[in-house]
Amino acid sequence: MEILSISMDREELKQLGQIQKKLGYKSRSKMLRSALQSLVKDYADLDELRGKVESVFVLAYPDSQKNNVSNLLHRFEDTIKTEMHHHHQGTCIDILNLETDAKTTRGFFSAVKSSKSIRSVTYSIVNEKG
Repeated sequence: MEILSISMDREELKQLGQIQKKLGYKSRSKMLRSALQSLVKDYADLDELRGKVESVFVLAYPDSQKNNVSNLLHRFEDTIKTEMHHHHQGTCIDILNLETDAKTTRGFFSAVKSSKSIRSVTYSIVNEKG
């Protein structure tokens, strides 16, 4: 097995330790491998999509980032069929229903997943018409 070195600030390391303890992982390496496998699976699943795709994305981000996220979402305004926005204790939660082609769905996932403004991204494919 190869060794990978990463840099984290103290707060991230503390959070990592808390999650490791809560989830019962015996080592940080095992937990990080599991997280990376999940990310790789997300990309692989999206890569297999063909044709027209309907999907639902849930985004969570700090209220202070709402303008940044809004700007990002406007790039996909022709793709977003329905949007629901909710506020909870300084956090914004967006539930987005997308209807577009597979390539744009992958592009949307990449854009929101790589955004430093968004804390959490989950998605589900509702329908695929290859």
